[in-house]
Amino acid sequence: MTAEYADGWLPAMFVPEKASDVWGDALRRGLSRRHATLGPLQISAGGLLALGEDSDVAAVRQRARASTALYVGGMGAKAKNFYKDVQSRYGYEREADEIQQLYRAGKKDEAAALVPDEYLALSNLCGPVSYVAERIAAFREAGVTDLQVTPVPLGDQRAVDLIEQMKALAA
Repeated sequence: MTAEYADGWLPAMFVPEKASDVWGDALRRGLSRRHATLGPLQISAGGLLALGEDSDVAAVRQRARASTALYVGGMGAKAKNFYKDVQSRYGYEREADEIQQLYRAGKKDEAAALVPDEYLALSNLCGPVSYVAERIAAFREAGVTDLQVTPVPLGDQRAVDLIEQMKALAA
């Protein structure tokens, strides 16, 4: 319905490389019924942004673990959790099941530790400039029209500087 009627879409837990497998059929169906006067569907997605060497940004990427575990493990009913379903559809079904079990048992740190590193890498933009440029291209290729990031400065970087670098990369 979003693709058919809405101006835009803010997908949760977006992984560009897996987006077509998870969302593609539904988006294509909606877009096929979309009225031309609505214009193109705007898609806004992204994640944490940190520019630096892998050893410097690893801790930044880890910040997403706890919130991912909260959504996958603690939101909704046990049998009806949208975020757990999305993680499962991305190919992390075993991890999503274990995260939910641990989170519901109050073992939040253990649940967070099970969030796949691959997911954290693909859903965020953290790394050297060349890697972030590749991530931007992946988001663009997946149909993202508006990149939404949370800048996390490293060392003496400022958020404004990060955003300016990001604009240059996205151009």
